[in-house]
Amino acid sequence: MYRKLPLLLLFVVLATVARASTILIPMDETQTDHLKAYGITFWVLNNDIEAWWLLNYRGGSFAFQHSRAFERECLTRGVKYEVIPDTRFNGILEEIADPERNMDAMKLEKAPKIAVYTPDYNFREGTEVQPWDDAVTLVLTYAEIPYETIYDTEVLNDELAEYDWLHLHHEDFTGQFGRFYRSFHTAPWYRRQVAYQEELAAANGYEKVSQLKLGVVKKVREYVGGGGFMFAMCSATDSYDIALAADGVDINAQYYDGDGIDPQAQEKLDFSKTFAFENFQLERNPLEYEFSSIDHNPRPVTPEQDYFTLFDFSAKWDPVPTMLTQNHVRTVKGFMGQTTAFRNQHIKSSVLVLGENKPASEARYIHGQFGEGFFTFYGGHDPADYRHLVNDPETDLSLHPNSPGYRLILNNILFPAAKKKKRKT
Repeated sequence: MYRKLPLLLLFVVLATVARASTILIPMDETQTDHLKAYGITFWVLNNDIEAWWLLNYRGGSFAFQHSRAFERECLTRGVKYEVIPDTRFNGILEEIADPERNMDAMKLEKAPKIAVYTPDYNFREGTEVQPWDDAVTLVLTYAEIPYETIYDTEVLNDELAEYDWLHLHHEDFTGQFGRFYRSFHTAPWYRRQVAYQEELAAANGYEKVSQLKLGVVKKVREYVGGGGFMFAMCSATDSYDIALAADGVDINAQYYDGDGIDPQAQEKLDFSKTFAFENFQLERNPLEYEFSSIDHNPRPVTPEQDYFTLFDFSAKWDPVPTMLTQNHVRTVKGFMGQTTAFRNQHIKSSVLVLGENKPASEARYIHGQFGEGFFTFYGGHDPADYRHLVNDPETDLSLHPNSPGYRLILNNILFPAAKKKKRKT
């Protein structure tokens, strides 16, 4: 039998329903700090509260249940938010579900555990910094997203299994010390780098730094193949694949390992082992600040014309690339690095181009799957500094809180938190 609720209890229930609300963090041009908005969402997930990533809705907005604590945190971090009734939020979900709308609602379930592959030594005398910064660690710190650092020994000891997401710091995995020899071989920081890497190789049972780095690269490949998420920028992109292709082949000149290059090195490369690139030519001049023909150098664009366009994917059919390209703009200002852009002719057909400079015929942002896991390669060094040089001061992200280029990094960080959907294509 149906029984009516007591009048007082009915008032309590109605009041509770009326107060039920959602925090919406808009990610369109109205957002005051796009980068810290990711940190807020990560913080909510770390508090065991699920969140929504509203793909292509107002620039890829976030939403989660309202609480006074979450509201205070948004105010503290300077992130714009809206408190909306649950009825309105349900209406937004209905709008997103419309098959005529290129939108999707992705549930974020758990904050990923993040590892940054970076050395623990300091190059520059009298300071606590290296002679270059790293965009990922800068934005993680600015957004207040926690991470841990690991390096060669930890990777070789199979500690990657403890993490959901791995970033490869600005690194040379070929063992050529960034090919800085011609310009910096007399610099104290360079000599320390070489000594540190050689000591690290010996401590892990390797005769050469190139052999140490190859061991690391193979461990990372195992990690990705087993379901890990790997993100790399700048020289960590092409040097990673070059090391895989050159497995068992000496591609380093005497400046870097004490003996010469294998004369048949180019012919012995095995492109079946690489993640993203194939059919590239090694740079044979050991003093050239370049690894191979993967990097589009020289580039047929001026700084004023240097922009790349993000592809517009179908949110409901291709949620993964849609997540990775969420932004409040579709055209992003380019930026330089040791590895700036990828020649299209060297990108494998299995790899998805997420952003490209079409007039220059170059890709800037690519993504692919290896085994059960995923990798993303992002060309360039610092999205907020067009030509960041060795010994330049690190970027102050409080001056760039709405950087579209930095948003792409943070898309990758939240990607592992998404509830997986089977791809429909």
